[in-house]
Amino acid sequence: MSLAMKVPTVGESITEVTIAQWLKKDGDFVEMDEVVAELESDKATFELPAEAAGILRIKAEEGDTLEIGAVICEIDTDAGSNGAPATESESKVESSSDTTKEPAATGEIKEMVVPEVGESITEVTIAEWVKQDGDFVALDEVIAEIESDKATFELPAEGSGILRIVAQQGDTLEIGALICKIELTDVPVTKAEGTQSNTSSTPVTAEVSSKETYASGHPSPAAAKILSEKGIDSSQVKGTGVDGRITKEDALNAKQETAVQNAPQSEAQSIEPAAAQVGFNRNQRRKKLSSLRKTVAKRLVAVKNETAMLTTFNEVNMKPIMDLRKKYKEPFKEKHGVGLGFMSFFTKACCVALQEWEAVNAMIDGDEVVYNDFCDISIAVSAPKGLVVPVIRNAESLDFKGIESEVIRLATKARDNKLSIEEMTGGTFTITNGGVFGSMMSTPIINAPQSAILGMHNIVERPVVENGEIVVRPMMYVALSYDHRIIDGRESVSFLVRVKQLLEDPTRLLIGV
Repeated sequence: MSLAMKVPTVGESITEVTIAQWLKKDGDFVEMDEVVAELESDKATFELPAEAAGILRIKAEEGDTLEIGAVICEIDTDAGSNGAPATESESKVESSSDTTKEPAATGEIKEMVVPEVGESITEVTIAEWVKQDGDFVALDEVIAEIESDKATFELPAEGSGILRIVAQQGDTLEIGALICKIELTDVPVTKAEGTQSNTSSTPVTAEVSSKETYASGHPSPAAAKILSEKGIDSSQVKGTGVDGRITKEDALNAKQETAVQNAPQSEAQSIEPAAAQVGFNRNQRRKKLSSLRKTVAKRLVAVKNETAMLTTFNEVNMKPIMDLRKKYKEPFKEKHGVGLGFMSFFTKACCVALQEWEAVNAMIDGDEVVYNDFCDISIAVSAPKGLVVPVIRNAESLDFKGIESEVIRLATKARDNKLSIEEMTGGTFTITNGGVFGSMMSTPIINAPQSAILGMHNIVERPVVENGEIVVRPMMYVALSYDHRIIDGRESVSFLVRVKQLLEDPTRLLIGV
């Protein structure tokens, strides 16, 4: 049977996608949920997983633009991994004589060391071994995930053979340190064949049912990782994928409370039996700090200790911006394909004020002050692994559409853990929006080596006095934390007042006054 795969729905306003790259070739055997291609829209890049196991038949080439629902490829589910149609007897798993066939070892050993993953990165942590010790791995097959204080990277095999793990999951290694060895073989084996070569020597004859398969209730690799991080048992999650497979979306939607409800009763009773007997939950869980979280902690403490940080506040009447958005929100989205949010107004206002008060856009480098004639605005984003701060380059030269497009692109990549090192380094000024979580007021910490950060907060209707009358207006508190070593009170307060002026009269942003 041939299964036609169509371009999936990837967003509310996205009507077409472009094939960025085929990760598998026409005629390759693919496993279910194995990523076969990357698709990109005007907002983000998406992975296309195989909907079944079989032979891939490509129908559209790289660079082609397809509408949502168009056929992108087909999978011949009746074909074996060698491309030949499977007979009725071969629809079962291969006999033991095939499954136990091992490629012949050449006697050579390939030592894999921690690769260089960034200019300023000196060590990495092994986040997860995708393959186990003794598994057969194919050349360029991902065998592990390593993470630094800035991003997560995949580690591909540098040869085909038997994997011998040297460093364990959770270990922190310096760049160039030995991470694993591969006992090279002289038989090139595909990823699907490699999996079969490591199965037990006992013949497997269980026939796969059309309703219940090995995929039923089994998480994909991405889903398994998410469930592990949440501490949720996969048996408690209902899969919505093919044959009941637990997809990445299922894992993301799974609630933490599932794990708490299903925790062993003995764990609670071991701490306080009396409390447990009356229904109190006394469970405790420990989780190792990630490299990202440890580095963030070090830097935040360093900023508090090494800078003369001070925060000044003001409030902004958001009614003019809200009225403007209400009037032009739909026409803006129809024309540009992106929504008109508050972030573009704040970014444009900050860029104007930064060019007028250059010290706020500067930073200390040893005994010198570095002044920037451009505005690289860092946007704080809450990602699954922690807070990340991707950068909008030359924001002063972008219009509202350009800023909104960059915000969506960077935020999407951050939440998918796909930000590159280059996209998170640099930046001359940071904007953080605690208002999306309901924060009324805060004192944000400077994003070193920058010298200032603007904090946005929630919008609350409050009584204010205008022209001698008390009126109700949607008000927002804004906070500017700054390094008092190079920014004086006059500059910090004047900067924030200028931002307030531009936001309360947004037409100034259009005519440049």
